Amino acid sequence: MPRPRAVLPVLAAAASILLISGSAEAAADVPLPSAIFRATHNSYSGNISGARNSIAYQLDHGIRFIELDIHDNGYATALDYSVGHDAPGDEVDHAGNPVSNLLRDWLAVIDAWSAAHPTAAPIVVALDIKDDLTDNPSYAAGNLAALNQKLVSAFGPRLFRAEDYPATPPTVDALRGRVLPVISGDGVTRTLYKRDIGSNPAVAANNRGQVVEVHDSGDGVLWYWTGTYGADGRVSWLRHGRYDNGVTPAVALSDNGDLVEVHQSQNATTLWYRVGRLGADGEITWSASRQYDNGVLPTVRFTDAGGTRLREIHRSQSNNQNWQWTGALDGGAMTVAWSGNAKTSDARYDKTTSAGGTPRVHVWTGADGPTPARTLRVDTDAVTGDRIRYRQVAFDEFQRGDSAELQQGALFYAAPAGESAFITSARQAGRLVRGWDFDSAGQATDPPASYLATNHPYDTWYRDLLTRAGAVE
Repeated sequence: MPRPRAVLPVLAAAASILLISGSAEAAADVPLPSAIFRATHNSYSGNISGARNSIAYQLDHGIRFIELDIHDNGYATALDYSVGHDAPGDEVDHAGNPVSNLLRDWLAVIDAWSAAHPTAAPIVVALDIKDDLTDNPSYAAGNLAALNQKLVSAFGPRLFRAEDYPATPPTVDALRGRVLPVISGDGVTRTLYKRDIGSNPAVAANNRGQVVEVHDSGDGVLWYWTGTYGADGRVSWLRHGRYDNGVTPAVALSDNGDLVEVHQSQNATTLWYRVGRLGADGEITWSASRQYDNGVLPTVRFTDAGGTRLREIHRSQSNNQNWQWTGALDGGAMTVAWSGNAKTSDARYDKTTSAGGTPRVHVWTGADGPTPARTLRVDTDAVTGDRIRYRQVAFDEFQRGDSAELQQGALFYAAPAGESAFITSARQAGRLVRGWDFDSAGQATDPPASYLATNHPYDTWYRDLLTRAGAVE
C-alpha cells in the first residue's frame, strides 16, 4: 500500500516554532513535546546506512532516540533479555557494539555515553518487545518487574521515570543528561504494564508497611502482588507472580514477613494452604501447597502480635454454616499445625481490607475509564482508586490501531512514517510522536514527527531536513 505523502509547506514553518534567531540550541528550552530529535529505526542493526552504525557512533552524531528489539528467550538461564529482530541476534550488528546480545550490555553502552555527555538532550530508549512478557510467571522468569529492574540498574540517577513526568511538560534543558525508557512492541505486554485484571482479590498489610495481594485469574490460576505502603499513602507494587492453581484466595501477613495463604481448589471443594516468606525486595519464598480441610470461601488472620497464631474461617461446602480452625505457624519449617476445628457463628473475615498500624489497604475490581471491569484496584487511607500494577518506570507507547486504554494518558505515540494524518494529529495534541521507517524527505509532515526514526541517519537529505527542523542535540 503506497505511503501517503504529506504536504510540506516548508518545514521551516514548523521549525520556526522551535527556533529562536535560527539557532537549534535555542530550541532546547521549549517543552519536551514541542521539540524534534534525530532518531534511528532498529538502531542495533547493520541495516542502518553508512559506514559506521554503532550505538555510540549514532549518539555522537546527534541521534537521541535508540530502538532495541528484545526477546525473552532463555531469560531464566541468562537472567536477561536478548537483542534481535525476529530472534535473539537476528540482524544485530556487533561492529563497535557489544559482542553479546544481552540487553544489559547494550543499555550499558547508552548509559556510558550519557554519563560522558551530561549536557546532551534526553535520550529515549525504546524497547520493542517481540515476545509476550506477561506469560513469564515470575521476576526470575523475566516478567515486567524484571524489565523495570533492568532499566533502574542500567541508568540509575540518569533514568527519568514515566511516573515522575509532571503535569506541566518539562523543557528539554531540564532533561539534559537523562534517559527516558519507552515500552513498544507486543500489545499485550504494553497493556498489562498499565493494569492487571483478576477475580476475588484479597490483601494483607503489616505494621512495617509491607503489603501482599492475592487473587485468582478467573480460570483457576493464583497470582500475587507485593508492595510497600509509602509516605504518600500509595502502595508501590514491587513483585508479581503466579504461585498456584485455585480460586478465592485469602492471605495473612505478620510483621516479620511470614505469610499464610489459603484457597479453594479450582475444581473441587478442598481447602489448601501455603506458607510464604516475604523478602525485603518483595520476593516471596513459598512452601508446598497442603490440604487442610473441605469447604469454600476461606479467610485467615493472625491473632497474636508475634505472628505465630492464626484463625481460619470458611463456609461449609454443603450449606451456609461457617467453620473455623486455629493454627500455629512454624516459620522455620514453613508449616501450620491446624487444630480446634469447629462450627462458628462468627462471620468470615473481610479479606479485601487490611490495616497494619496506620496504613489501611482495601482491594477491589472495577473499570478505570476504558479498562475492563475486572481491573484490580486499591484504596488506602490516603488515596482512592489506584490500579494494582507495575511501577511505571517506562513510558508506554500508544500505536495507531491500539485500544482506548493504551491511549489513556499516553505521552509517546508511534506509527509508520507514512501515516501522516495520525502523526500530525498527535503532534497537534501535544504528544511525542515517532514515525518509524522514515526513509525519504517526502514523508515529512507539518508539524513533523518528534522522532523521525530513519534507516538513513547520515544521508544528506536527512541531515539537512532535521537541521532545518531545528533538531535538538
